[in-house]
Amino acid sequence: MAHRSFLPGARASNVIIALGAFALGWAVYMRYALVEQSAVGLACRGMETMTCETRSLVIMLFSHSVFGIAALVAAIIQLIRPSLVMFTFALMATCAGLVIYNNGLAGIAGGLLLISFARPWRGARE
Repeated sequence: MAHRSFLPGARASNVIIALGAFALGWAVYMRYALVEQSAVGLACRGMETMTCETRSLVIMLFSHSVFGIAALVAAIIQLIRPSLVMFTFALMATCAGLVIYNNGLAGIAGGLLLISFARPWRGARE
């Protein structure tokens, strides 16, 4: 009984692409509109607005490499046992990690996601 390689169908691919684009857009907005803007950093001194709290949370997360670690762990799980949900989560974490200063770990995760397409997938219909 041969198994097919991991390859999402057309509908699943559309959802994966949309969620990946959302994660990439969110990461670009966070980096270039909130984190890197010195005016936002100066305006957030002593302020407790939602924008400033989000900015400080994102800075704390990328300083501890949370985006890169999440991408790498999810990509390893995807490589071991392929599934659509784990692939989508790993892709979103990889997109965020590549943009938000965790490019080393997220780059390795991206490579593992590419390798996961060669793994047999038990969820495939034959």
